[in-house]
Amino acid sequence: MLIVTTESLPGRPYEALGMVKGNVVQSKNFGKDFMSAMKTLVGGEVVAYTEMLSEARQIAVGRMVKEAEALGADAIVCLRFASSSVMQGAAECIAYGTAVKFLQ
Repeated sequence: MLIVTTESLPGRPYEALGMVKGNVVQSKNFGKDFMSAMKTLVGGEVVAYTEMLSEARQIAVGRMVKEAEALGADAIVCLRFASSSVMQGAAECIAYGTAVKFLQ
């Protein structure tokens, strides 16, 4: 599945099939959450949360692709990500875009 952040694919005419999305709510275990809280005292990257959000984006994209495949899409254009804190130590990540079918 071709996935791009651009609105068009030069030289590839297509028909829009509709919006597709995938989302996930991810959390870390208590031990990593506690260690991450300690990291905020000294500053720097909170690696456990960086990894958590990276994994969440991969899961969300996978779910979005499955939705696009169910529509018979060849590609997804205008890929976007959004995330939000759901509760202490948990975040939602959503990937969304437009599923398209190439014209012959």
